[in-house]
Amino acid sequence: MSTKAYILIKVKTGKTKDAVQTLKRIPGVEQAHSCFGRPDIFLFINVPDERSLSDVVISKIHSVDGVEETDTHIVAET
Repeated sequence: MSTKAYILIKVKTGKTKDAVQTLKRIPGVEQAHSCFGRPDIFLFINVPDERSLSDVVISKIHSVDGVEETDTHIVAET
């Protein structure tokens, strides 16, 4: 069973467009949308497990130029 999550991302002013394009190339990212207001980007990810999710957030998303903060919400399967 995979792990799905919504990741809300705050980026530096002027970096949103480039950040979205970079985030879309990360394996497991199914959707990335820039939005008005806070947060700047909503991202939906589907990865094999929570360890993979942690690795993607810490190693890949946080290394994207302009990313300042993330807030991860794991989908609860019902």
